[in-house]
Amino acid sequence: MLPDRKTNAALRYWAERWQGVLLSLVVVVATLWLGLSGQLGLYIHPRYFVFTMAMAVIGLVLVAAGFARRRTFEVERTGPVETTLTGVGVVLLLVMGVAMVIVPPTTLSSATATQREVNSGGLGTDDDAEQAATLIGTGDFEQLSVREWVSLLAQSSDPAFYSDKTAQVIGFVTPDAQDPENVFYVARFVVTCCAVDAQPIGVPVYLSGWQAEYEVDDWVQVTGRFDLSVSAAASDPLAITPVEILVVDQPNDPYVY
Repeated sequence: MLPDRKTNAALRYWAERWQGVLLSLVVVVATLWLGLSGQLGLYIHPRYFVFTMAMAVIGLVLVAAGFARRRTFEVERTGPVETTLTGVGVVLLLVMGVAMVIVPPTTLSSATATQREVNSGGLGTDDDAEQAATLIGTGDFEQLSVREWVSLLAQSSDPAFYSDKTAQVIGFVTPDAQDPENVFYVARFVVTCCAVDAQPIGVPVYLSGWQAEYEVDDWVQVTGRFDLSVSAAASDPLAITPVEILVVDQPNDPYVY
């Protein structure tokens, strides 16, 4: 049975009057929930947390004002097709709202790393080089992160420089595009602004047949020393020869900034 004219008008009025307000409410609530649950960092750089939460609070006030403000206006008469499309839009809005709150956010994975190419644009500034040089001067090499090691490798590929330095890095497993059977990266994403601009960086590890023990996207802690890569096809001249690889939980802050 098709909706009568009164039902059509009511549905169209609801859509034109409230749909935008409810969509704004969904976005605001989802943002506040991510911030309060400590998951906003999966989407944006921490430097923008305060600004984003402040804007979300302002948005919540404006949404509340939108609900409080009453306004009447006429709606055009619509046929069954237009009414059906409006109903579909309402359902999609409700589904999106529920999904944003219920479905847990996920981090970027090796699929994104493969698309954006590891070590193609995550580092390279003077600040990165200075920070890596400062850390290397402390002699506590196992405290250097993936970011610092990648910065050092970008400055020098001389094996003698790394001969007495043990690396211990944590990241997710993503295969080397040039030699995926023998080399994988211990990778992280560098976030400058938000997850959209995140760039993958990683330290290469040589372990022939690594797929038999570890899966792509596993989070691992790798300990070892840098040597000339045995793989002639690998993307990098040096790679860690591991002495220990442990599967670990994903850290609370999976990205680096």
